[in-house]
Amino acid sequence: MAPSTTTDAPFGRMLTAMVTPFLPDGGVDYDGAARLATHLVDERRHDGLVVNGTTGESPTTSDDEKRDLLRAVVDAVGDRAVVVAGAGTNHTEHSLKLARQAEAAGAHGLLVVTPYYNKPPQEGLVRHFTAVADATGLPTMLYDIPGRAGVPIENGTLLKLAEHPRILAVKDAKGDLFGASKVMAETDLVWYSGDDNLNLPWLSVGAAGFVSVVGHVVGTELHEMIDAYRAGEHGRALDIHRRLLPVVTAIMTRTQGAIAVKAALNLLGLPGGGPLRAPLVEAPPEFAARLREDLTIGGVKVPEVAIPEVAR
Repeated sequence: MAPSTTTDAPFGRMLTAMVTPFLPDGGVDYDGAARLATHLVDERRHDGLVVNGTTGESPTTSDDEKRDLLRAVVDAVGDRAVVVAGAGTNHTEHSLKLARQAEAAGAHGLLVVTPYYNKPPQEGLVRHFTAVADATGLPTMLYDIPGRAGVPIENGTLLKLAEHPRILAVKDAKGDLFGASKVMAETDLVWYSGDDNLNLPWLSVGAAGFVSVVGHVVGTELHEMIDAYRAGEHGRALDIHRRLLPVVTAIMTRTQGAIAVKAALNLLGLPGGGPLRAPLVEAPPEFAARLREDLTIGGVKVPEVAIPEVAR
């Protein structure tokens, strides 16, 4: 494993699902990805990064691009942060290929999403997740997001999967805090908030940390929230939660996450604020104007005129 991991936080505590920077011609900007990863880890207090997730526009990147992107991030920050590779698809054999490719590229762990669109039964989920976890020696985080996948990972399924020695954690975007509490009480599975709207509530029921989207711009503050809560300073954690409400609202509730984050990175003059791949589209000017206002209210220092990252 990489630095910053413990038994109760095997992937670190503050992670962001990182965007994939693209060049004007549509190619992957590997140098930009390395610079963004370095910024998040060295300047924004990230323990880890998820590469090739949905926020990274993984549905539109090729397997070769996923491999090379992962290598770029591992080379940039892999000695001081956990690099988790998104390896889940709705095709088990393809997921096995991506998992093995990620291990060969130097990933420290895997994020495996519920197979989407084809709506497998729970036994199909058990077989799928078990096969991926068996494919490598890497620790695995399950990604439970029924809003995108179409099916939840039910509690009984999680209890079965918790018996696997390499299935260590769940990134939760289902929002069933009570159900998750029961699974946590009965297993050693470690929970990570996968929904920035619920970061603080997840800490209150025992989550180890976050796999965030808004962490691109407020990672330091989110890490401070985790530290405060774990230190028993619940009032300070609540203050941070409330201060960040405009940021979470702006990025997580008004448009698709990758679109919003890239608009925010563009405003801040950071790597990754460039184009998106179809079918995603760039945020319109009116969205960017409101985003600027909300980021400022949330305490993010937004330059009056963003400095293009390429000119830095």
